[in-house]
Amino acid sequence: MPAPAGTPRRLARQLLALLLATLLLSQIAAAATASVESPAATPAATPPVRVAVVGGLVLCGVWPALAALAEQATGLSIETVGAAPKEGVVPLFRAGEADLLIIHGSDEAYALLAAGDAAPLRAWAFNEHVIVGPLADPAGVRGAADGAEAIRRIVAADAPLMGFRDPGSFSITHALFRTAGRKPGPRQQLFDDGERPQDVLVAAARHGAYAVVGHIPVAFGKMPSTGTRVLLAGDPAMRRVYVVVEPGPRHPADTARRERAQHLADYLLGSAGQRDLLAADRAAGGPWIFPLPAATLPGHAQVSP
Repeated sequence: MPAPAGTPRRLARQLLALLLATLLLSQIAAAATASVESPAATPAATPPVRVAVVGGLVLCGVWPALAALAEQATGLSIETVGAAPKEGVVPLFRAGEADLLIIHGSDEAYALLAAGDAAPLRAWAFNEHVIVGPLADPAGVRGAADGAEAIRRIVAADAPLMGFRDPGSFSITHALFRTAGRKPGPRQQLFDDGERPQDVLVAAARHGAYAVVGHIPVAFGKMPSTGTRVLLAGDPAMRRVYVVVEPGPRHPADTARRERAQHLADYLLGSAGQRDLLAADRAAGGPWIFPLPAATLPGHAQVSP
């Protein structure tokens, strides 16, 4: 029986429509696969601000707590790439492995600035030094009103004082001598004969001597202190300033990294960051790290220790 007229044309149209539909479905499937597999389809996460800090800030627990608060406040991601003495973290910053550096104001910090690796330094906070001495406390330092009075008592008793080779402690000790109006005698300049800087109190105990040292390493056991104890703390004259170091013109950071570093630095130095520093310090069982005086903050916002 002959096929009805027009059947071949209908079949041809149906086949053509089927081919077009198959081609369209193939294109849709390919596009869907590309959207899943292509990295461009998912927005890349913003890279973190890489921060290096002196080890005491992590040892006491303040920096980890503050970094978490900073992420919430700024929307930045923060990666702590180094926590060590300045000899360990300054090279990280200089090599571009860190976008932001927090260290004590020191010759090393000024050297970064002079070399163009650092932008102008900005003060951020303080740590505290204390006077540690023999359990018997022969000079009566424990009853002194402040560090200068303690020095007067040590000199008056001709008690031994260890000349700790740490530059920060050395400078604080001699500032106390100037404030006290006294000069150290031979027994107030004992040689620090510990094998490591952290052994200064071991040497002090051996000589029955006093020493001016950072509070954090004593409190957290990094500086063994058997046979001695903290006799005087809480003197603002015995604090040492930390500075925030941002990338300078010769630092390897690109524009995006510099902007993120500046954003974090502005927060740390602003009123909100200083309040969060207080909160982080309290959460860490401080006082370990002290914020800037209120009058130095933008808008003179009140931040009370």
